[in-house]
Amino acid sequence: MIAKLHFADPEYLWLLLLIPVAVAWYWYKLRHYSVPMQLSSTAVFKKFIPGWKHYARYGLFGLRMLVVGLLILALARPQTNLNRQDISVEGIDIMLATDISSTMLAEDLKPNRLEAAKEVAVEFISSRPDDRIGLVVFSGESFTQCPITSNHALLINLYKDINFGMIDDGTAIGDGLATAVNRLKESKAKSKVIILLTDGINNMGSIDPQSAAEIAELYGIRIYTIGVGTIGTALFPVRTQYGTQYQRMEVKIDEALLQKISALTNGKYFRATNKQKLLEVYKEIDRLEKSKIDVTEFSRKKEEFLPFVILALLLLTLEFIIRFAVLKLVP
Repeated sequence: MIAKLHFADPEYLWLLLLIPVAVAWYWYKLRHYSVPMQLSSTAVFKKFIPGWKHYARYGLFGLRMLVVGLLILALARPQTNLNRQDISVEGIDIMLATDISSTMLAEDLKPNRLEAAKEVAVEFISSRPDDRIGLVVFSGESFTQCPITSNHALLINLYKDINFGMIDDGTAIGDGLATAVNRLKESKAKSKVIILLTDGINNMGSIDPQSAAEIAELYGIRIYTIGVGTIGTALFPVRTQYGTQYQRMEVKIDEALLQKISALTNGKYFRATNKQKLLEVYKEIDRLEKSKIDVTEFSRKKEEFLPFVILALLLLTLEFIIRFAVLKLVP
């Protein structure tokens, strides 16, 4: 790509026309400026040969005009950007649908299921810079925490902000899935994916999970489902009048439903019984989902006025030194 220089405020460049006007005025004054003197003879001046200091005085005016020109260019805000470049990258549109119900606070994954899921998902987001990714959260109901975006820094910050208690408790898998489908249905990407992570059984919401999956299939959306939790029992924090206490409770995940959802959309179901396995799940999804797409890449504009200002100040300093130290002219 080739860098090009342009001006953000080109109207200020009209001020450059003042420079030839100033030069013409300076030349006119020089030709017509005289001081009346009475001398008996001018013969003594005929042998006079002007030295370099005589001509250096005119150079001071040239330096001053150059400084003015540079400041006008800086005022017009010179900027550089790069030509567009058509490239092929591996990118798809992904919606993350994450369960934030109370059971996600179980500590069979450290520090708990929700925090482990957040940490692994953030790593997954960071590993796919060319994808557009969004986030839906659900428990008793669902909402979009972040629309699909290529601004991964924003998405990561919003992902880190999710916590249990943001919405009513429960597990509305169908609502979470439907919300994610709604965010992807208008996407023009060649590949559209939902990664649904939950640790429970659908027990709330107004939309049946299988119906939501069928709608996803109509829009060409592939769904990967992840069941989080150990097999057997896990420690759950329970709030009592004596504070938070831990109880062992059975881990219940509707694996049959999650398998059906993923199979219906040509996706895949995974079971993550610890944080390491969850990490491996996301790595496998990362390997499975690679799609070449053509994108047009542009660089950000860069302000270039500073070199003009610095050069103007250096020339102004040079003029000052020549005027008052070398030529020793008085104002």
